[in-house]
Amino acid sequence: MENGNVKREGFSSGMAVFFATLGSAVGLGNIWKFPYLTGKYGGGAFLLIYLLCIVFVGLPVMVSEFYIGRSTGKNAIGAFTRLKGPKSRWKYIGSAGILSTYLIMFFYSCVAGWVYSYAFKAVLGSFTGITAKTAESKFTGAIIGPLPPIIWQIVVMAVVSAILIAGVKKGIERITRILMPVLFVLIIVCDIRALTLPGAFEGLKFLFHMDFSQLTGVAILTALGLAFFKLSLGMGAMITYGSYFTKDNNMIGTSIRVALSDTLVSLLAGLAIFPAVFSFDMEPGAGPGLLFMTIPLVFSQIPFGSVLLVAFFVLTSIAATCAMISLVEVPVAYFTEEKGIPRTKSVVLNAAIIVAMGSLAALSADGKSILGGIRIFGKTFFDLFDFTSSNILLPLAGLLIAVFTGFFVKKDDVRTELTNQGKIKTGAIIDVYYFIIRYLTPALLLIVFLYYTGLTKILFNL
Repeated sequence: MENGNVKREGFSSGMAVFFATLGSAVGLGNIWKFPYLTGKYGGGAFLLIYLLCIVFVGLPVMVSEFYIGRSTGKNAIGAFTRLKGPKSRWKYIGSAGILSTYLIMFFYSCVAGWVYSYAFKAVLGSFTGITAKTAESKFTGAIIGPLPPIIWQIVVMAVVSAILIAGVKKGIERITRILMPVLFVLIIVCDIRALTLPGAFEGLKFLFHMDFSQLTGVAILTALGLAFFKLSLGMGAMITYGSYFTKDNNMIGTSIRVALSDTLVSLLAGLAIFPAVFSFDMEPGAGPGLLFMTIPLVFSQIPFGSVLLVAFFVLTSIAATCAMISLVEVPVAYFTEEKGIPRTKSVVLNAAIIVAMGSLAALSADGKSILGGIRIFGKTFFDLFDFTSSNILLPLAGLLIAVFTGFFVKKDDVRTELTNQGKIKTGAIIDVYYFIIRYLTPALLLIVFLYYTGLTKILFNL
């Protein structure tokens, strides 16, 4: 496929496809949010519900996005244009995806900057002898700034930009094939050490106890939301990556492997964090504070803790970087293919936009920040970017993708693409997928959308 005189790149193999898409799905939420919510809402019971939500929401939408991307070989907007024509309003699904990636990157690059700064401090040994008070002051200094959070945000975007400028194969593919295995090795090293601590069993109990009494309506809706958001769906990333897939890739198989591996990373992160947290009687529900205050404090008090702390924040940096690569690639692909902007210029332009707008998030992440007192609809810039993307645009885009694939694309076309022109014998699975994507997934995503916009409180009194 040609774009001007430049041949469009793609991934070289099924293994490259797997690592790249897994890198997109794995992010900072895997490190603290998923394990914490699993423990909070019933442990193994919540995990069971989450896996069911993956089946009925996450996997169907992921397969649909892969289909849209690979069948067209185009970016998030160009894919819908190719399928339904340039005047079709379906292209606005892609537009919503690109807008979502921008909004997410505005605040996500800020948080990734905190992670990078902590990895740097860990390497320098800055957490030696840390106390609860100094842990809090270090975190406050990292997020309030004003200069440190912006400087580290620029560093993050410089790293991501360098990878993207190298291209799909030499950049995205090469880096994710290296970093994903490294992430698994580092997280297992942290697991082994954490599980040998006194009281580690309480951490395991927090994660895996089967308590169905905790499965309230809110817990189930939380699992639904996680199943969708954690897999980078509704933001154009999987459509864009799908457009780089090889023609012999089993897209259903890839979706299943990515979903299961992403869940495994989350559980391994929990095994690294919660045994250590419970061993020192820390608060497991500290949210982001668990990552930036509790973990340095805990790891500094155990043998070889400084080495473990470096490993932990390096793996966290890897998770953040790989997720950001996939997000920034969405507008980069659009600018390159639809606007004719050379790739290097497209990357630099998007990085500049993200840093410029992201600085608003960086300077409003805390009430004591310079812009922390400014409120729009009652929210800081940081919270507004997060809420608008995660709670409105993503579930809405996912809902529309499900409706589009289920009702506005010929079933035979979907079957032909998903079976690689009949080479893969998955007819029964595709029939099940088609039923789910037409009826169950839209209904569940509609509920998620209503829940996150607060409308369920009015309609269902949840």
